[in-house]
Amino acid sequence: MSVLASTSGDVLDYALAAFFILSGLGLAYMLARLGGTFGRLSSFIQGTERDLLPVIVKAGGTVDRVNEQIVKLDVVTDSAVSMADSADTAVRAVSTALTTPVKKVTGLAAAVSHGFSAFRARHDVGEAVAVAKEAAARRESELDDELRGAGRSSTGSTPP
Repeated sequence: MSVLASTSGDVLDYALAAFFILSGLGLAYMLARLGGTFGRLSSFIQGTERDLLPVIVKAGGTVDRVNEQIVKLDVVTDSAVSMADSADTAVRAVSTALTTPVKKVTGLAAAVSHGFSAFRARHDVGEAVAVAKEAAARRESELDDELRGAGRSSTGSTPP
């Protein structure tokens, strides 16, 4: 049988065989290229692993050191808050210790002054005592208001 004497079925068989051979060669070429790509990808991943792992370890160490410093800073701020609270307590105690006698003395002075004035004007001891008590209470209250106003003006706000 000669090639020229072949039938259309034989031609289709030859064409199909050529197609399969060419497809196989194309697939083999693509798989070889894909294998090379996977090889380069594997090499890239290994290099990244080799270079990136020390960086990650160093970053972890840095984070640990930062956390240690934050803990130390927390202790310092707690100490500062404690010191501020202690100072506030001391200032309040001193302020109370100083202002209470001053209020009583100014109240007594106002009571004596108003009491004598009321006694001289009306010659009534009971009324003079009542006026003296009222004057003492009013003066102590005014002094409280003045001290509160002085405390506000020292913090930057204006007194009332």
